[in-house]
Amino acid sequence: MTPQIQSQQTKALCQLAPVIPVIVIKDAAQSEGLARALVTGGLPVLEVTLRSDAALDSIRAMSGVQGGHVGAGTVLTPDDAKRAKDAGAKFAVSPGLTDRLIAACEELELPLLPGVVTASEVMRAADAGFDMLKFFPAEAVGGAPALKSLAGPLPRVSFCPTGGVTPQNAGSYLSLPNVICVGGSWIVTDADVAAGNWQAIEDRARTAAALPRG
Repeated sequence: MTPQIQSQQTKALCQLAPVIPVIVIKDAAQSEGLARALVTGGLPVLEVTLRSDAALDSIRAMSGVQGGHVGAGTVLTPDDAKRAKDAGAKFAVSPGLTDRLIAACEELELPLLPGVVTASEVMRAADAGFDMLKFFPAEAVGGAPALKSLAGPLPRVSFCPTGGVTPQNAGSYLSLPNVICVGGSWIVTDADVAAGNWQAIEDRARTAAALPRG
């Protein structure tokens, strides 16, 4: 699967909702209920980060929830990509981009949403064939104004900004013509997951799903 086709698929996923929940889950037993709450609330695309021992089992469980599209985040190496694909991940998200990761995702036929910050990184990703990218860490490197600046010289590239995105600033990103969606961790809180408070998560998801896009 070429990077061009990968970007076509990740862009289609990004267009399904204005927010992709970025999830760190510590107990796989809670993952199915969590996925149902998010999908019911209108956020069908879920990024489970590989930052906990429960991540791969959670991806397996969430992949069975009807209407959901589950991917793996914090994919850093070819081995991460393979383990994520074997667990049922439909896409991978990385904070950066390496030649080894490009080759692995091509071989695995796993759509990759690679992270970039600078214009040079965007150009390198575009040279490789990617035109749907993650902008990370968004707030730390200039936020929406930085992304707006990239739109002029690089108009054919679209972004999903992640990192410091909140309900308060999400609108400033989503109003930009080169932003398809945002990634955010505010929808899934540790306290609500631990308590199994799926209604609170569903309510936040519903609010996020209603955010307007430019």
